[in-house]
Order: sequence, then C-alpha cells, then structure tokens
Amino acid sequence: MAFWRIKSIEQLAAEKETGPHRLRKILGPFDLTALGLGAIVGMGVFVLTGVAAAFYAGPGVILSFVVAGLASGLAALVYAEMAAAIPVAGSAYTFTYATLGELLAWLVGWNLVLEYVVAAGAVSIGWSGYFVNLLQSAGVNLPPAFTTSPFAGGLINLPALLIAGLVTVLIISGTQHSAVANKIIVALKVGVLLLFIFLGARYVDPANWQPFLPFGVAGIFHGAAIIFFAFIGFDAVSTAAEEVKNPRRDLPLGIILSLSLATLLYISVATVLTGVVRYSALNTPSPMAFALLSTGLRWGSALTAIGALAGLTSVMLVTMYGQSRIFFAMARDGLLPPIFSWVHPRLHTPVIDSLFIGAVVAVIGALFPINIVAELANIGTLTAFMAVSSGLLVLRRTRPDLPRPFKVPGAPWIPLASFGAALYLAVNLPALTWLRFVLWVALGLVVYFAYGYRHSNLRTGGEKEEALRRFAPPLPSPVRKREDK
Repeated sequence: MAFWRIKSIEQLAAEKETGPHRLRKILGPFDLTALGLGAIVGMGVFVLTGVAAAFYAGPGVILSFVVAGLASGLAALVYAEMAAAIPVAGSAYTFTYATLGELLAWLVGWNLVLEYVVAAGAVSIGWSGYFVNLLQSAGVNLPPAFTTSPFAGGLINLPALLIAGLVTVLIISGTQHSAVANKIIVALKVGVLLLFIFLGARYVDPANWQPFLPFGVAGIFHGAAIIFFAFIGFDAVSTAAEEVKNPRRDLPLGIILSLSLATLLYISVATVLTGVVRYSALNTPSPMAFALLSTGLRWGSALTAIGALAGLTSVMLVTMYGQSRIFFAMARDGLLPPIFSWVHPRLHTPVIDSLFIGAVVAVIGALFPINIVAELANIGTLTAFMAVSSGLLVLRRTRPDLPRPFKVPGAPWIPLASFGAALYLAVNLPALTWLRFVLWVALGLVVYFAYGYRHSNLRTGGEKEEALRRFAPPLPSPVRKREDK
C-alpha cells in the first residue's frame, strides 16, 4: 500500500512554508508569462513550421497551428487548475503525488527528466548548429572536430558544452537573475519574430496559398501532430510555484497567457511564411531565413540565426531551471538524496541540483547526436500530460471542498479530452521510441526500489508511527489510592 500513498495538500503546503528547504518568493505574472514564452517559443517556430508545411499540411499549416494550440490549451487549462490548487514546486510530479500516489509520482518525475534534461541537451545541439552557421556567415570557421559529436565523426561538440555551462551559471546565480536574463532573451526572440512578420507581410503573394489544403483535410491533423511539440513548455511555469508571490492568481495567468501569445505568434508566422514562399520549397532547417532571403533581404539569415540563438537559449534556461525544481521537490520528499534539496543560504537556489543537471546536459550536448536525443523528449512530456489530467479528475472527486481559484470549464470532458489527445500522440510515436521509453522506465523502477522506496519521507514516517503504536509499552492505567479506613 506504500506505493499508492498520497501526500496531502495540507502537508505539501506546510512543508513549503515551514520546512527547512524554502525558496524565495520573487516572481510575478509578467515573470511567469516570460518564463512560459521562454520555454515554448524555440525550435518549433524556427524549424518545424517549414517541415510541416512542405510534407504534411501545405498552407493549411496555419490551421495545424490552430488545432495544435487548442490541443495544448486543453492540457494548459488542466495545469492551471492544478497549479492554483497545489502551488508547490515540482509541477506534474507534485500533482501526481497528491492525487495518484508515490509510485506513479516517481515515474512521472523520472519521465520529466526526458522532457527537461534530455530536451535541453537536444536544444544545446541545435544551438551549436545555429552558432556555427552564424560564425560562418561572419567568415569564421570552427574545426568540425570540435563542433560535432563522436557519433558523427567529430571529437566533441564544444559550443553545446559551453552554452550548457553558461546557462547553469545563470540558474545558480539566483532566480531573480535567471528571470531577468530570460525576459531579455524572450524580448529579443519575440522581437525577431515580430520583425519577420512585419517585413514578410509586404511580400505575401496570395497565389502561394493555392491550393490551401494540398494534402487534404487529414493534412491539417498530420501537421498538427508534428508541430504539437512546438507548444510544449507551458508546464514549466508550474515548476516555479514556490517562488511566486501570489501563486493562486498568477500561475493560471502565466500558463494561459504564455500559451495564448505563443499560439498567436505561431499562426502569424505560418501565415506570412506560406504567403511569401511556395509551401513545397519550405523543406529547409531555417525556413524563416530562407523566406527573407527569397525577398532579397540578404541580412535575413543572420537575423533569424540571432533570433534562433535567443530562442534556444531561453528554452535551455527554463527547462534546466524547471528540472532543478523537480529534483528539489523529489529530494524533499526523500525520493532522491537530501543533497538535492539543499538551498544555498545566500543565493537561495538548489545549487547541487543545478550543477548536476548542467553537467548531464553538457555531456548529452557534447557527445550525442540530436536525432537520438530528441526522440526521447516527446514521450516523457505526453506521459506527464496524461498523469496530470487523470490527477485532476481524481482530485475533483476526493477533494471537492478544496479551494480552486481557477477551475477548468467543462469538467470532466476537457480533462478527458486532454488525456485522449496526449494518448493519441503517444501511440503514434515510433516503435523505437517506445522501446527506449520502456527501458528508461525500467531503469527508473530500479532506482526507486534501490533508494526512493526505502527513504521516502511519507513511507518511513508512517512506518515509524506504526512501530511506535505496535511496540511501545502500554501506558500505565491510573491507580486509585485506597483510603485507609
């Protein structure tokens, strides 16, 4: 039964406010919205838009973004209610611990490593590619041996290693510094996207939108399945719950606003992109730069490279930050060694967490190819979506009295739809991805039974109480003194 023990929301709240491991409350709604945009707007808009248009949806990719945005919005609504009701660090891991039990919470936390750490490693490899291209456009050529993984014939991907180190330093320096850096980077990349929309709109040719659905209506949904992962990242907002000044109000606001703004940007970029260039010509890793170059704007390549570098840097910053807070929550619960819950007394950040995560991301980026790394990130995210959607349904039944500053409209249908959308996308992932996922889960179970199960605060605390009740000597019954006659 220890596997299915839940951690009460009251206990989570008490640990957050009175426990020895506490984080500073310094984030507001603008910080959270920037945090969400920092995680969402990245490789998806700079790369996947062209691929989805060329092979799956044509100009109908505009509608694909609408469909994918709606599907992501379902999960965002679920996360918004859970984050407002349970404003504690850990995101999907904590939500699952409070609703579905310890074992499933561990597996969700373990799989979030795929979403955050592995994804950050993949992004660092992409960052390295854009950085090398930018240097080449300036006439600087780095040796291929130091920009390519050993699997691709090189020695080490040095730019990927260096950006992982730089982001780690930013995260360790303090949440306030990370938030300021993230807002600057987000402003830069959003500015580049808005500039692309403004410049490209003057060269839109409506003839490029004909036929609008060259792959049929089904192409809209195939395109949506491809670009769905361009929306992933809003859930990183909920990992910052304990550092928010007014979490019950600001967390739902940050989640919904960041996803809404990203969706508007995506739809606008897709509209201009497919209007400037024929969809069949967009099979390129840098479709926005290609579109601007086709109009005669020769500086378009450098502009897009700068925007992409900013976008990828912010994605790494937010995902590595989010993973450090998940490890922090798991260590505080006893499922990871206590050193991961240690907060630096001056910086007020979990330093050991950040160093460990930075080292892993650096190794992944420096030594592995992007195709192997990227495949694993998607399925970890989808399992988290399914767990949180299920947890919301359970929480509605078990705790109807719980204060909910934000409530998902149309429950239980929207949480069920969110679960179904995530399951549909997971089932359609390649078989090899599922094999690697099964092996990852098996390794997670080994780690849990070797350490987490034995050291869980919830379990050991319960066993201690039971032992006291079972083996403590009975209290002496009160003895009435006999009065001498």
